[in-house]
Amino acid sequence: MTALRAIHAICKKHGVEEDARRAIYKRVTGKASAKDMSETERKAVVAHMNRKFGTEKKKNYSSKPYVRLIHALWKSVHEKGVIEDGSKAALRSFTNNLTGMSDPEFLTYDEASPVIEALKAMEARGK
Repeated sequence: MTALRAIHAICKKHGVEEDARRAIYKRVTGKASAKDMSETERKAVVAHMNRKFGTEKKKNYSSKPYVRLIHALWKSVHEKGVIEDGSKAALRSFTNNLTGMSDPEFLTYDEASPVIEALKAMEARGK
């Protein structure tokens, strides 16, 4: 998809009127029309719109460091061959067996601690 098509798709999806769209063009590139822009400038407009409207793809990282640790340990244990299934579904099943809560994101630090310790012990066996 060209940057011009992406601009129009984002504007249509978010209901951006022509005046607002031209204001964005002017703010980002100094030009009021997309046809006057280079492809690089159009890509800058797309990046700006993605940030503004939250349409860029985001990774699903937790804001909780201990949840990120659980995911990192799970990946490490899988890479070392201690477990066969390194999927998120398998992690949820593992977490549910230890805590009664399937998604690590909803655990408190105290609830996550046994999961972390179990994964550390599993990782040590894989070395």
